[in-house]
Amino acid sequence: MALVSAKEMLEKAHEGHYAVGAFNINNLEWTKSILMAAQEANSPVMLGVSEGAGKYMCGFKTVVAMVKEVHDFLGITVPVALHLDHGSYEGAKACIEAGFTSVMFDGSHYDFEENKAKSKEMIELAHSKGISIECEVGGIGGEEDGVTSMGEVADPKECEEIANLGVDFLAAGIGNIHGKYPENWAGLNFDVLAEIQKVTNGKPLVLHGGSGIPSDQIAKAISLGVSKINVNTELQLVFADATRKYIEAGKDLEGKGYDPRKLLKPGADAMKEKVIAMMKEFGSYGKA
Repeated sequence: MALVSAKEMLEKAHEGHYAVGAFNINNLEWTKSILMAAQEANSPVMLGVSEGAGKYMCGFKTVVAMVKEVHDFLGITVPVALHLDHGSYEGAKACIEAGFTSVMFDGSHYDFEENKAKSKEMIELAHSKGISIECEVGGIGGEEDGVTSMGEVADPKECEEIANLGVDFLAAGIGNIHGKYPENWAGLNFDVLAEIQKVTNGKPLVLHGGSGIPSDQIAKAISLGVSKINVNTELQLVFADATRKYIEAGKDLEGKGYDPRKLLKPGADAMKEKVIAMMKEFGSYGKA
């Protein structure tokens, strides 16, 4: 099965009141662990790629080639979308050209009229290639690829205008942030989320900064129309923790424990387990 657009999987998730996980990849281990987890969980999945990670992996074309080959080699049969996360105007164009099956254009740092104009152009370009597209209104807290935000809550009227352009799914700031959540975090703004879902006529909504949001808030967000949840930090943390334990236990000094295939295995296994657990939490487990 070839890589697919995310449109159908997210519309199914929206109708079925569950969410698809969009897990960011950083290298071969991340890609392999997430794809194996999705196959085992019989769940649709999105592989997210930030522009920074794309550069780290030697360009978007390299990412597309790696993902396609790993996907085919593993015999993956569940729906998989390769998605640009928080794409710039130029980045989104480059990913469409490179063969991504889904892109996000994040124009939230522009004033609204410019965001709307650029979003419209990018929606038309993506749809002309059969690619799904996500746009953003309001800011997601924290910092990603140099774009910093305090987590502004989106204006439902602006969400309605972007939705009416024909975007496939919409990221709207509701108090969520990237990275670890601070002790004094106020939680998600469900009143605004409910209003956004109402004015966007049931458009699948996206929750960025999904790492560390309590399960009850995740469940409530899904019940209010969130159909895609982005995860990055959580996998980085479990990978680092498992790798640290392996080294602290001196396993890298036993036999050929320093071999990168052995050194990276505990972290890769921990990521796979975490992805399966999150697919259960999001409700996509068994929904492929």
